[in-house]
Amino acid sequence: MNILTTRPLIENEDLMAKLFSLGHKIIHVPTLKISSAEVNPINPEKYNAFIFTSANAIRNLKLTKIDNTKLCFCVGSITEKIVRQQGYSNTISAGGTVNALKNIIINSEDLDKKKILAYVCGDNLTSNLDQELLEEGFQIEKIINYKSKKIEELNEDTNKLIKNHPPDIILVYSKRSAESFIYLTKKYSLNVLMTGSRVMCISEKVLNVFKKAGWKKLETFEAGNEIIKIGN
Repeated sequence: MNILTTRPLIENEDLMAKLFSLGHKIIHVPTLKISSAEVNPINPEKYNAFIFTSANAIRNLKLTKIDNTKLCFCVGSITEKIVRQQGYSNTISAGGTVNALKNIIINSEDLDKKKILAYVCGDNLTSNLDQELLEEGFQIEKIINYKSKKIEELNEDTNKLIKNHPPDIILVYSKRSAESFIYLTKKYSLNVLMTGSRVMCISEKVLNVFKKAGWKKLETFEAGNEIIKIGN
């Protein structure tokens, strides 16, 4: 099958390699450009736990000192994997949704509402996790340590590749990525080639972006289960 994936390469190399080894043709169309935000290094001693809703947050984490014992709440298995690769061992994964992450934090036996949480995240969020936790009585500081910018151009080689090999499956991992991808397909008149494409979305919010734009073959998947879902 022809599989088009929209994640930045640094987040997607392992999955792309596995799909390629299974005989699939991979088309890589990154839709967001990630860059570090100008922020002072974080003093981990100020906080009792970190919250990460994106692997980009941990990749761009700058600290005044290393504290690998710090409790880290992660939105899903991919983010937790990156956190562990950075040396942290005290990690908890919510299984892929921000709502599940909020509930885990609220019900955690390792926290009380006197403790201070650092929510490390990007500049564009689809949820108000920090506000919701504040309403629950937690002390939380939101620290924006990376930025994302929509990509609005396709290079000629990628354009030709899509036209010559229309994707059977399209993998999309965020609402802004969906918006960027739809914009690109319209700009380069590629959407007509994808009427039969199966669009796999990380959440209902992502799926609804495509639904509103008139795309038909839509479904959701859980991060980490892409290969299983593709085989279904």
